[in-house]
Amino acid sequence: MKTKLKTRKTAVKRFSKSASGKLMREKTGQNHLMSKKSGGRKRNLVAGGELDKGDRKRVSRMLGEGL
Repeated sequence: MKTKLKTRKTAVKRFSKSASGKLMREKTGQNHLMSKKSGGRKRNLVAGGELDKGDRKRVSRMLGEGL
């Protein structure tokens, strides 16, 4: 009997898929201790980014059919 591939809900909360199919992530370090960080650094953290090549296969497997 074949088992279903279940979506990991924590991965769905952390990653998203762009319209072109890229896996996107948010940058870390924007939750606390913000007063010591410069404005430019904080703006840079908001931008997020694309997932690294080495993590794509693992994360897409965690997402399953979630996205």
